Amino acid sequence: MKFTISSSALLGLLQNTGKVIPPKATMPILDYFLFDLKENVLTVTASDLETTLVSKLNVDGMEVPGVVAVPSKLIIDSLRELSDQPIDFSVDKENYEITIKWQSGKLSIPGLNGAGYPEFSTLNEEERKQIVIPADWLQSGISKTVFATAESDLRPIMNGIYFDITSDSIVFVATDAHKLVKLTMHKEMAIDAPSSFILPKKPAVLLKGILSKEAEDVTIEFDSKNIVFTLTDYKLICRTIEGRYPNYNSVIPTNNINKVLIDRVAFLNGIKRVSVCSNQASNLIKISIDNNVMTLAAQDTDFSVSAEDRLECSYDGQPLTLGFKSTFMVEMLSNISSKDVSVELADATRAGLFIPYESDDECEKEMIMLLMPIMS
Repeated sequence: MKFTISSSALLGLLQNTGKVIPPKATMPILDYFLFDLKENVLTVTASDLETTLVSKLNVDGMEVPGVVAVPSKLIIDSLRELSDQPIDFSVDKENYEITIKWQSGKLSIPGLNGAGYPEFSTLNEEERKQIVIPADWLQSGISKTVFATAESDLRPIMNGIYFDITSDSIVFVATDAHKLVKLTMHKEMAIDAPSSFILPKKPAVLLKGILSKEAEDVTIEFDSKNIVFTLTDYKLICRTIEGRYPNYNSVIPTNNINKVLIDRVAFLNGIKRVSVCSNQASNLIKISIDNNVMTLAAQDTDFSVSAEDRLECSYDGQPLTLGFKSTFMVEMLSNISSKDVSVELADATRAGLFIPYESDDECEKEMIMLLMPIMS
């Protein structure tokens, strides 16, 4: 294997792809990248067996094609110390020693035979289904829901984002039983029957990072066990979380008669100010609403601290006081972009809904965030 490439281009590709590599790999070979060079295209693969990320980059001056496993930490640390410049990358086909040359020097690092790298999962052609979605829609769907996923060993089904797909829409759902986000996007999907899958949190976060630079539509292929996301320069293959996802529509209340309309940023900043004095264990903030005024209050009796803030709002309902976890509210309001937010409430014991109000973001037109109250 021998080729020439920009050091910064290769470093950027490896840093993105290397996010798949686990801190403690179950197999020594998983601490390596798989480099596959053919027809002036370098394909780089990284995997933790559950999730595989494949990226590609055009190279200059390819002289010899080939396949080699490259130690991930060594090559990233080495490239990080180089300024942006062309480098010559070559591999000894006898012992897989890797040599990188630049203008003023060179280094050698040990490689391995690429034949020992595990192959990634393939889709069952009989079960295979495919949809195409704009990259910015997928980016929004993941970004606005992934924070609400759980990290539970008891209910792994909730440790990912649920994709609920019909012929004319795709619904993104995430919940940890305390908060829930549902985001609906309407688009014709070339799919015969309603389908669904659960995308685990790790590949969702990886996708969130690489989708920000994607301009083309994303192809999603899936069966009952695996999902494949195909982008311009990346392909992500991961296992789905198997099992039946909870009936999310049944927990979303439809009769919240008390409705608040409030400036989102003012609400968010008020929560942040008051939460400084909340109990560190519960993060409880009490919200009292009456006469178009919302009062936020928190206290920690253990440290004799308290805080209160009053915000103007538009309120249609009875006087109401209830408590929410401040960290959850901050997460939810931070993932909304609309100027105002509508908060729909029933009473102090039932879930409240946080809904973007007249958002300019097309992806927020049908978004609902649900938050369970906590008792003081």
